[in-house]
Amino acid sequence: MTQTSNRFFDEIGRLMNDTAGVAQGLKREVDAVVRHQAEKILRDLDLVKREEFESVKEMARLAREDNETLKERIAALEARLGPAG
Repeated sequence: MTQTSNRFFDEIGRLMNDTAGVAQGLKREVDAVVRHQAEKILRDLDLVKREEFESVKEMARLAREDNETLKERIAALEARLGPAG
C-alpha cells in the first residue's frame, strides 16, 4: 500500500509541476498578445512619441524667443524713425 501511495503522490507532484509550467507559458503568451494589441492600438491612434513632442516643444520655445527679439528690434527701429504719419 505504501508503494502505491508514494507512486500516486509522485504522479500528483509531477502533474502539479507540469500544470505550473503550462500556466507560466500561458501567462507569457497572454502578456505577449496583450502587449502586441496595445502597441497596435497606440500606433492606430497616431500618437506622437515623447522625443518628437519634446523636440517640437523646444522648437516652439526658440521661435517665441526669436519673435520677442524681433519685436524689440522693430520697436527700436520705429522709435528711431519717429512717429508714423
